[in-house]
Amino acid sequence: MAEDNKAEQNASAAAGAQDKLESSKQHARKAAEDLRSAAGAIAGEYRGKAEEAWGEARGKAEQAWDDARNRARTFQEDAEQYVRENPTKAVFTALGIGFVLGLIFRR
Repeated sequence: MAEDNKAEQNASAAAGAQDKLESSKQHARKAAEDLRSAAGAIAGEYRGKAEEAWGEARGKAEQAWDDARNRARTFQEDAEQYVRENPTKAVFTALGIGFVLGLIFRR
């Protein structure tokens, strides 16, 4: 009878160990799911912030490009107007600049 008692205790201990193992597995799975969920939420938050920063940077770059293009257009229009109003000065100025550049590049 002592042997039967011992066998029952061993079987009971094995069943208890099996239950603890299953419980541990379930807790580990739940912890992994919670961690994955939290990581996904954080990744989504940072993705949103990155997209917002990208949009702001793109907007600023487009604004700078538009400003530069407008300045160049204004400069071109002013130069054309000056040449129409002072054609002789413009021609002699262009000749002088060309002569100086020719001297510089010759050396």
